[in-house]
Amino acid sequence: MSTEDSEQATWYREHLLPHEAMLRSWLSQRYPEQLDVDDVIQESLVKVLRAREQGALKSPKAYFFATARNLAVDQVRRAKVIFDESLLYHESIDLIDETEDVEETVSRNHELEILTEAIQSLPDRCRQVFTLSKVYGMTYDQIAERMGISFHTVSAQISIGLSKCSEYMRKYGQD
Repeated sequence: MSTEDSEQATWYREHLLPHEAMLRSWLSQRYPEQLDVDDVIQESLVKVLRAREQGALKSPKAYFFATARNLAVDQVRRAKVIFDESLLYHESIDLIDETEDVEETVSRNHELEILTEAIQSLPDRCRQVFTLSKVYGMTYDQIAERMGISFHTVSAQISIGLSKCSEYMRKYGQD
């Protein structure tokens, strides 16, 4: 191991390692089941060490946390876009019926787009619960266990989701 590698390892142990567990915990709580925390931590470490090579970091801990937060947000955003696009694609294929005329197909696809927007407008936890129930067909008990929340909370979130989606659909002229 070269002197430079040894110096970098020492700097890592002193400035980043003591904060890694706290960052891992924060990411796991903030983004449960939405991202691979190990990947975010690893990529953040690489970015912080590269930034250190460019010059001294005034606050390595703050830079480490900010980098991880930004990477997590990007990863969640990318996953959401991929999920939303695949949901729209697969559902629109299922909705196209050879016997329908063009006007009915366009109308149905428009309804699907509005419904997708309605679901996207829900608060994070409500959207997660609603999607697990309505898209993936999970039971309230399965959702409660997976998300670490009570059955009552799942029920309440589904009710809120249905109400808000119905309101959104009515707002844009859909019944």
